Amino acid sequence: MTTRAADHVLLDTNILLAATDEGRPDHSLAQAALNEWPSQGTTCYTSPQVLREYLVVCTRPTAVNGFGLSQTEALGNVRVLRERLRFLDESEKVFYALADLLDAVPCVGKQIHDANLVATASAHGITAIATQNVSDFARFENYVQLIPLA
Repeated sequence: MTTRAADHVLLDTNILLAATDEGRPDHSLAQAALNEWPSQGTTCYTSPQVLREYLVVCTRPTAVNGFGLSQTEALGNVRVLRERLRFLDESEKVFYALADLLDAVPCVGKQIHDANLVATASAHGITAIATQNVSDFARFENYVQLIPLA
């Protein structure tokens, strides 16, 4: 069982992947976040980026660390997740929040994906991100509360 840590939380891609993959050791924690947090008063959010990243892993072959699902299966999972999560649009406002964040916190390469999640949350007034990769987001601790799911 997980403890609710915020009123509004953007779930990182790894939370959705763990909730989907019964073989992951953190599957039950991710399932608890999806199932218990809303009943405890937490609103859970997703974004286009999170769902794209989810689709990438779900449809990638298992030989290269994917789930090996068909596109139809992966989209079916996304539809189920979309029914359970609130959706944060990536608008012009999000882009400007990202640019401002990058001015304040230097990032390169793949780090910009994490910065974009922080900017998306920030632009929508969401102050917390739940993730299994807290170290990836550590540089943004002054901008968002990090909720480790581990």
